[in-house]
Formats: sequence, structure tokens, C-alpha cells
Amino acid sequence: MVDTTNVPPPQWTNTGFLIPSAAAVLAGVTEDINEAFGGGLNPALDTPQGQLASSETAVIDEVNSTFLAFTNQVDPAFATGRMQDAIARIYFIERNPAQPTVVQALCNGLPGVAIPSGALALAEDGNQYLCTEDGVIGADGTVTLPFECLVVGPIPCPADSLNQIYRSIPGWDSINNPDDGVLGNSVEGRAAFEARRAASVALNSQGSLPSVLGAVLEVPNVIDAYVTENDTNTVQNIGGVSLYANSLYVSVVGGDADDIARAIWTRKAPGCAYNGNTTVTVYDQSPGYVPPYPAYRVSFEIPDPLAILFAVNIVNSHLVPSDAATQIQNAIIAAFAGGDGGPRAKIGTTLFASRFYAPVAALGSWCQIISIEIGSTNNPAAIFTGAIAGTTLSVSAVASGALAVGQVISDTTGALTVGTTITALGSGTGGTGTYTVSNSGTVTSESMMAAEPDRFDIGVDIDQVPTISANDIIVTLS
Repeated sequence: MVDTTNVPPPQWTNTGFLIPSAAAVLAGVTEDINEAFGGGLNPALDTPQGQLASSETAVIDEVNSTFLAFTNQVDPAFATGRMQDAIARIYFIERNPAQPTVVQALCNGLPGVAIPSGALALAEDGNQYLCTEDGVIGADGTVTLPFECLVVGPIPCPADSLNQIYRSIPGWDSINNPDDGVLGNSVEGRAAFEARRAASVALNSQGSLPSVLGAVLEVPNVIDAYVTENDTNTVQNIGGVSLYANSLYVSVVGGDADDIARAIWTRKAPGCAYNGNTTVTVYDQSPGYVPPYPAYRVSFEIPDPLAILFAVNIVNSHLVPSDAATQIQNAIIAAFAGGDGGPRAKIGTTLFASRFYAPVAALGSWCQIISIEIGSTNNPAAIFTGAIAGTTLSVSAVASGALAVGQVISDTTGALTVGTTITALGSGTGGTGTYTVSNSGTVTSESMMAAEPDRFDIGVDIDQVPTISANDIIVTLS
């Protein structure tokens, strides 16, 4: 009995476990069979001996590939599923469950009326949203509070759609969201979980930025966070934000404000200067202290939504389905939230239009992409003063740029319908005058901006969180 083989074996090398190619395995198996029958066999694959060689090769290659996949799973850079969970448990972290969409809602009513954490509002799609922070309506009759969807996952909440009070509170008259909600997450994906595991390595340290980021990302229902600092003795502009001298900056979406503030405080020594639009008092209840406990005011930023505009142009043909626009919009929204396995759109990053080619192209052979471009009000085409009556936009002054057909207009008050575009010129030809817009409404004279998706990349400041709405994804067929 011969105990040797011509099939090349797998090898352990300094660069990892290597397996022979299927072609090399087939050549070895064919030679083994030829030797077993005394030589002279026809090696063609359509012969009986060729079919045997092909089958044996498939078995060997499958076993080799399975073991290769397993050996790769011990590397955190490639681990998935249960193996990734096992590696993460070494660091005492677990995969995040699905997280809810978060909305900053403007609540209107009588000054002094308290809106407690747990108050409920209803969106136009029937989803309920829970208030996650206590608030009191101010002297101007408004207060802005965070609400999160009771159904977890990347559920879009377009601007002006969270507009019903579900559980009445005397003195609370109305609610609305001027901007799109920040999409939630499905169960934490491989890439996001690995990034958080890497950040968690710094959890045991004190004072470093990765330590603060790791602690904040561990807070339940935190969707995104960004941490930086100004370590100079003068005010500095970093990422589009002016930061105090010798201060820490944390921008975070989702999670409970008290939990976020405590996470920051536990990783940054008392006495640190903070930046941000949200301030929480943290009490030091360490052993040895008795009431009244030492109190520290910790500030962090709840970033403003930045609507991202998309223009998708595909080839028109008889293969394009009637719901092509909806399919493309849904694919981009899912990818925006990281639902395709890629990175989600995050605070303080650069977004590339090319990021969205693959999920759109994956819709089918009918989707032949000519171009995908993006834009935002960070790169406005025009800044102007205007008013809307019906579908007529009247522009009284233009501070910069020029208006044009196809531009999306927006404001800071939320009076404009999201996705309103200029559809035709009136007496205005880029400057003052009238224009026709896509959505009818009544908006008094105010400052507005016009933007268009005409870029291949856009920057997101560190006090902004990118948001998306189907209304802001324009699909055209050429």
C-alpha cells in the first residue's frame, strides 16, 4: 500500500495558514489515480477517472477552505458571528442589540410646563417615540428634547413627521421634528462591533481620548460618538467647532444624558473644561463620601442634524421596474445606517458618493449607474432671504451664490417642507425674484439656503450628525 500522495498539503507559515490552489490539488489527485492504475490514463475531466479526480479535488478543497476560514476567525480583523462574540468577551463587551432611531423634537406649550422622560409622541408612520430626557418648556414656549423610536432598527423619521402627542400632558400643546431623525441600527454588525472592541481596549485607562470614546460607546442606545480635545491655552477651531482652551469635546447621539455625562466624567479627571450644548450634574458617590456628594457639571454636544442630499442617475431601459426610485432610496438609506455591512455615516467624517455605488448596483442588472453625487448645506449653492406662498418662492435678497432649478432649499426654523426643490424659474434667474418650488406651503420671510447634490464627497463637522430622508434622494433616468 502506497502512503504517499502528489496532492500538495496545506502549510503553516509566518504569514498564516496557506492552502494549495484547487488546480494544484486536481493535478495531484490526477497523478495519484494515474499511478494507482499503472500509468497511461487519459487525464481529461470528462473520462471516468477525470470525474473521480474532480470529485476528490472538490472534497479536499472544501475541507482545506473550511479550516482556512476557521483559522482566520481567530484574528479579530476577520472574525465574524460567534467567533467575534467570543473574542469580544475577552474584553468584557457584548454585541449591541438593535438600537432605535433618535429624533430631536421641538415641543411647544405653556412656559414652565414639565415634559418628563417617558412622554410619548406619534409619527405619521404609526411608530411611537419615547422622550429620553426631562425638560421644561422655556419662556419662549418651546423646548427641544430627544425622543427615540420604540421599535428598534434603522427606521426613517423624516422632518415634520413626528407631529402628534400620544399621551396628553396639560400645557403641552404640540410637537414636531424640524430635522430628519438619526437612523437607528440593526443588531451591531461585524465592522462596527470590531471598531468598538478596538476602542474598548482603552477603557481601563484614564484621561485619554480613546478611553472617553470607549466609555461613551458603552452607554446603552448610543448610536454614534466623537471625542477630541483642545490641549492648547487658547481657543481653537477644530472640526468646524470653536473649543475652549484646555478642554474636552464629546459629541454623541442617543443614550441617556445622565449616563453619558457619568461615562465622560469617569474617564476624564475632575476640573477638566468641557464644551457642548447639554450640561448634566454628576455626583461623586465614591466610598468615603456622604451626602451632600461633590457635584460636577459635565457638558457634551448633542449634534445638529445635517441632511445629506443624493442625486442618482441610472440608464433608462425596459428592464427598470416601476418602483426603481423607491428601491434605490431604500438601498441608500440602509447603507447610510451601515445595514449593508459597510460603515455607517458618522459624526465628523467625510462621506464619499462612491460608498453607495455597491448597494445600489446590487439591486439588479437593471440598475446601471451613470452617476451618484452628494451634497449638503455645508457647501451651499446660495444663501438668501425668501418667503413661500403656495408653490411660489419670492427671493428678496441673495447673500451669496445663485439659485437654480434642481436645488434643494432649507431653513433653520423647520418651516420648510423637507425635500423642497426649485422646479422652475419665474422672474428670478439666479438672484432676487420669484421661483416655482415642488412643495406648496406658507413660509414667512426668513433666511434660507439652497444646496444641490453635485459633489463626490462632503465633510461633516464634529457638531453635526448626518441624516437622510427619501425626500432628499433624487433618482433620474437617462
